[in-house]
Amino acid sequence: MSECGSLAPRAESISQELSAMAEKYPPPSAASDTRSFKMPPSYSKSLKYMSLGVLVLQTTSLVLTMRYSRTLKEDSARYLASSAVVSAEVIKIFICILLVFVECNFSVHAMKQLLREEIVKKPSQTMKLAIPAGIYTLQNNLLYVALSNLDAATYQVTYQLKILTTALFSVSMLGTKLGVYQWFSLLILMAGISLVQWPTGIEADSGEKVLTASSKFVGLMAVLTACVSSGFAGVYFEKILKETKQSVWLRNIQLGLFGFLLGLMGMMLYDGKDVMESGMFKGYNVVTCIVVLLQAGGGLVIAVVIKYADNILKGFTTSVSIILSALISYFLLEDFNPTGVFFFGTIMVIAATFLYGYKPKPASSPATKV
Repeated sequence: MSECGSLAPRAESISQELSAMAEKYPPPSAASDTRSFKMPPSYSKSLKYMSLGVLVLQTTSLVLTMRYSRTLKEDSARYLASSAVVSAEVIKIFICILLVFVECNFSVHAMKQLLREEIVKKPSQTMKLAIPAGIYTLQNNLLYVALSNLDAATYQVTYQLKILTTALFSVSMLGTKLGVYQWFSLLILMAGISLVQWPTGIEADSGEKVLTASSKFVGLMAVLTACVSSGFAGVYFEKILKETKQSVWLRNIQLGLFGFLLGLMGMMLYDGKDVMESGMFKGYNVVTCIVVLLQAGGGLVIAVVIKYADNILKGFTTSVSIILSALISYFLLEDFNPTGVFFFGTIMVIAATFLYGYKPKPASSPATKV
């Protein structure tokens, strides 16, 4: 129960929707905004590939360090997942406030006025964020549970099922129309993830086999539930962004405030006794701090990638991250024994990721003769 009580990073799904919708629906004054200047092509290209590299590093590092931190055997007590989630929310809020401060041309007065006008004086708009914040609270705590019971590679591949849930919620809630390539990629995705979860049949001690099967089932249920919550919350958040013109960072602050409050309530509900006895930073070490920082910064990295790259390149980073997670999980963490079926399923998932983001070029009309 101690691992299910709080809120964690909305790292991928929400930030992707955030950035995508922010670009589709810019504020009316965007044309005259000094921040909308065009950068030189060479600089933009460098920033694009730099952000992709950072995303690969961040995604892989977060999964592996989180997995390592939840399975590390130490003499001291293990840190509370609920506490790590609350800490990440505080850091995210602080980062977004700094970004709003920059958007306000480093004016404290302008920033205070903006926060008051958009958050305090619009309670109905602010309260709408309580729903996705609550869902993300559940989702991110489930990811801790998943990585406590699954190896990093299996988690990485299975979590890509959020592509399917997001697509289905987009169709049902937003009326989004998917192309043939996208529907076909979803079928490949489901088939690939099914192969990844295929039993290995490795012989083991009977007691150990039952324990392993039980642990994997808990991890699988946790990551599947997280995929559903991720898809719904991401689409719900996109729907909110369509209705308003608020800044992406303002929306993140609103989400973070609700996430912090809900996370704090969850931490006191499930881990209140431990917090009262040893404090909320019980069991923290260097690895724990790295996990918290990676969680807090993950969504911002993805926002930059969506802005300067495209879906194909983002799919490439996801694929590279899955491969790196598998290799490091096998050679360093030694908690992963790959099989031919797993590799085949992983290739299918990677192919589906690319295919889902593929946009065929429209057929060029024949040149008219004069």
